Amino acid sequence: MRSAPRISNSEFARRRVELMQLMEPNSIAILPASQSKNRNGDVEYSFRQDSDFYYLSGFGETDSVFVLVPGREHGESILFCRERDEEFERWNGPLSGPDRARQLYGIADAFPIEDIDEILPGMIEGKDKLYYAMGVNRDFDNKIIEWVNSISSKKKYGAEPPGEFVQLGQFLHELRLFKSKQEITLLKQAANITTKAHIAAMRRAAAGVYEYQLEAELQYLFLKEGARSPAYPIIVGSGQNSCILHYIGNAEMLQDGDLVLVDAGCEYQYYACDATRTFPVNGCYNAQQKAIYEIVLAAQKAAIEMVRPGNNWNQPHQAAVRVVCEGLVELGLLRGEIEELIETEAFKQFYMHKTGHWMGMDVHDVGEYKIGGEWRIFEAGMVLTVEPGIYISKDVKRVPKEIRSQVPEPVPARWRGLGIRIEDNLLVTRDGNEVLTRGIPKEIDEIEHLLSTA
Repeated sequence: MRSAPRISNSEFARRRVELMQLMEPNSIAILPASQSKNRNGDVEYSFRQDSDFYYLSGFGETDSVFVLVPGREHGESILFCRERDEEFERWNGPLSGPDRARQLYGIADAFPIEDIDEILPGMIEGKDKLYYAMGVNRDFDNKIIEWVNSISSKKKYGAEPPGEFVQLGQFLHELRLFKSKQEITLLKQAANITTKAHIAAMRRAAAGVYEYQLEAELQYLFLKEGARSPAYPIIVGSGQNSCILHYIGNAEMLQDGDLVLVDAGCEYQYYACDATRTFPVNGCYNAQQKAIYEIVLAAQKAAIEMVRPGNNWNQPHQAAVRVVCEGLVELGLLRGEIEELIETEAFKQFYMHKTGHWMGMDVHDVGEYKIGGEWRIFEAGMVLTVEPGIYISKDVKRVPKEIRSQVPEPVPARWRGLGIRIEDNLLVTRDGNEVLTRGIPKEIDEIEHLLSTA
């Protein structure tokens, strides 16, 4: 049996080198780990390491701090972590401890976390710049300030606090935006697992089944294939619930004649997938469902076509908006000239979100969308979602005054209660893009055939 793909120690080391090359001489970078969080009583949420921390260290334990000191004589990467504790490990499982952490993760130096107040201020003292994500972890912010104030209090004895604080994310997140071959392998594995799970959920759908039962199919396939958790709360919205963008109640019974929108992706080895499909509970789209679905699918295809090196981030959204406007005008759900509908954003009555976001270790991954006020240009190695949608709520009867001439009022009843989104994950390649979630059916005939054989 082949071992599961994972990021190698040499890749983590390469990332550290790349970051230190972006840092100024005589500087230090400090990253705290995620902390365990209480759920209720004496129960904690499942621990998940901070993405930035893991990206550089590969270390998955809480109560730890990772430090980079370019040019340090005794090693540039330093980890503070918990020591081995037989009693703790009997109840909670093994800890690495400083000595084993050096061996297991290829980190140059490691110390007990209990010694951080004695050791880390000495590493900070005299540095020109301190790279740190200020404002993310308020408790650790206070520790940083405490250490710097301690150094400042000794200035008359020659101690020098850092000359400048620098936001670490502006450098680290730029590195994370471009995925390596190993990262792409993990993203593809997450997409493959998510594909199997979506198909299983489609096969399970039927009138009388509950939304949470489709959620269970997704969760089961994720776990079965080695993805220990969803990348975000699973959305299974049937009927009117499909019009609620972040619906996670998943408690209603599927009804004959309704659509069900499933937005779900797994996280595999810290890398996420994010995919959405919308399909009929009874296996066949009715005329209104088919008409709206065809617009969304055409919008997605137009947007995908625009994802290629040299184009900018906003071009897929612009392409999707134009197709949505043209389609809704043809159905009578928008009125007026296409350019004016785009200019006034009347389409937001039915399509109120952007067409995508960066993807990676986080579902809404890090990375700037604009550089110097201009939309970012696509480059090979970027990963994003493309997810147009149309949502016509049952409650949308009245229209905002400023667009009443462009949207019929009331919205005809036959269209209300329809929510459709189609979402795929794309890797930008040298000559275009690769759709990582292409295995999940999305053509109408493919979906209806799959459902007919379930």
